[in-house]
Amino acid sequence: MTTRIDGHQHFWTLNRGDYDWLTPNLAPIYSDFTPADLKPLLDQAEVTATVVVQAAATIDETRYLLKLAYENAFIAGVVGWVDMADVNAIDVLAEFSQHAKFVGIRAMIENIDDPKWIRNASLKPVIRYLADNRICLDALVKSVHLPHLLEVLRQHPDLQTVIDHGAKPDIANNAWQPWADQMTAIARQTSAYCKLSGLITEASDLQSYDHVMPYMDHLLEAFGPDRLIWGSDWPVLKLAGDYIGWHNAFQQWLTQLPEHERSLVEGENAVRFYGLEGY
Repeated sequence: MTTRIDGHQHFWTLNRGDYDWLTPNLAPIYSDFTPADLKPLLDQAEVTATVVVQAAATIDETRYLLKLAYENAFIAGVVGWVDMADVNAIDVLAEFSQHAKFVGIRAMIENIDDPKWIRNASLKPVIRYLADNRICLDALVKSVHLPHLLEVLRQHPDLQTVIDHGAKPDIANNAWQPWADQMTAIARQTSAYCKLSGLITEASDLQSYDHVMPYMDHLLEAFGPDRLIWGSDWPVLKLAGDYIGWHNAFQQWLTQLPEHERSLVEGENAVRFYGLEGY
């Protein structure tokens, strides 16, 4: 049976107070989303397990996600958050690493004013620690950040990195460059992976999954089937679609690949990249 992993999804509980960005104007997702809400969707899509990713820049939210992972067997891994510039960052990473399901952290680079932030010298000790301890880095970036990310990845070739949401191409405006060439450069010059997630929310209300597919085709051409990870980005996905609709569109897109390559993108790459034990 094919191992199907949702390599990128979120949970949150509003009264925790972690989510400054989550406001009532985001009505489709302005509510609690818990493992009990996701599990029926996973069963319907025949998805085996998930990787839950931080949605707040707080250590407490990561601890909350680790607790959920302990309580729910289908959560295979947790991608948390630390302040990479903080003097205590390595101590926090060491704490998180005591949890068997902690697999990495996410740098929310798109929310930082300085597009060159990832190149700051103050981050080098943490980047070195991540690489030395095989802790994965999810990079939440857009096109403007890609040249700087490329420089860091070339300096740290052993840093296990995945680019979230295909670096959020501007699908709504049918933009292609410089995103396309930048992603090709990262694919060719580094060992980074890329997530096929969060793309429909970059489209306009008048666009459909058909408008997303050329961007996915380019990522396939650049990274190949052995460095792509599928993810739902649920519940953020609900701003533009639904779980089963996106999963079905992804499955249709996969039909262009032979069976063994489909299995890679559906789950085996996520298992290998994150080191998901038992999947």
